[in-house]
Amino acid sequence: MDLSTINGAAHVPAPTVTFDKMADRREVVQAVKAVNGAEMFGADNELSFQKDPETHRFVVRVINKKTHEVLSQVPEEYLLRLAKDIKTTG
Repeated sequence: MDLSTINGAAHVPAPTVTFDKMADRREVVQAVKAVNGAEMFGADNELSFQKDPETHRFVVRVINKKTHEVLSQVPEEYLLRLAKDIKTTG
C-alpha cells in the first residue's frame, strides 16, 4: 500500500532550516523591532527588512507607516533590477 499520497496530495518534505539560521533570523527580527520601538527613524517611519522575490537579495527600507512611501532603500531599486538582468542574461 502506497501512503505517499493522501487524497491525491503528494508528500512534500518540510524545508530544513538549521537552528543557527533560525537564531540569526530571530536576532534580526528583534533588532528591527528594537529600532522601530525606539523610533530612530521618526515616529511615522519604520525600518523594514525584506527579501526581493526576483533577485533573492535582502533589501533594507525605511518606510513611512502612514503613506507606505519608501523613503530610503539599500540596495537601491535600480541595482536590484541590474542584478536581475545580469542573472537572466548571464
